[in-house]
Amino acid sequence: MKKALFISFVLGTAVAGGLWNVSASATAAQQQSLTARFGPHKQASLPPLPFDRRDPLPRPPQVVASVFQFAAEHPEVLSYVPCFCGCDHMGHKGNDDCFVKQRAANGDVVAWEPHGSACEVCIDVAQQSMQMYSSGASVTQIRAAVEKKYAGQYQFHTPTPQPPAKIAAPAAKTATPTPAPKK
Repeated sequence: MKKALFISFVLGTAVAGGLWNVSASATAAQQQSLTARFGPHKQASLPPLPFDRRDPLPRPPQVVASVFQFAAEHPEVLSYVPCFCGCDHMGHKGNDDCFVKQRAANGDVVAWEPHGSACEVCIDVAQQSMQMYSSGASVTQIRAAVEKKYAGQYQFHTPTPQPPAKIAAPAAKTATPTPAPKK
């Protein structure tokens, strides 16, 4: 009888633990996909940046402001690019979390994460991502370049998911069909 109770307890604990892990990871994946689905996302007005232009910043104020704007407008990029500064201990999942604390249901940024304004690694990762995106690189290419540059230099990185295949490659440019000459 004791053996049967013990086995039931062990099996029940294992099943409950497995269900909790599956639901926790599904929740994290759902949150990540909710963030990424908003981009590219132009926003009519952004909240005030979490720094004053007179504050000492690790990069020029215009660079810091531009990466905050890029984070607001392109979660489909930065939510799939890891950060290497150690902000994973703050619960960050990707470089997007270094700049954006909260979004409204429509995807607009309602609160900034101030950490991104003070961390040169976060800024540099976002700036490299922004430059590569502007040059036409895919999210997969951006992530690979960032990982190649930072992975050997830093011990920690965020637990960032891989980009889905549908956004991993740049959108194919469709040529405008030329009309056939009239006969």
